[in-house]
Amino acid sequence: MEVWLSMIKDVGFPAVVTFYLLYRIEGKLDELIQSVRALPDVRTAEQPEESDPRKLKLQG
Repeated sequence: MEVWLSMIKDVGFPAVVTFYLLYRIEGKLDELIQSVRALPDVRTAEQPEESDPRKLKLQG
């Protein structure tokens, strides 16, 4: 607790709150990045290969 009070005295309350929130959100951002990177793999696994629009040939 003394560390927090020392930080508040040195840099101010808004700065301490900002650092705390950035620290908390960092883990959530890492999880979000991993989820977004996994999306192409999930979509490929869910769709049959025939329905891949890149592999369809235009007829006509």
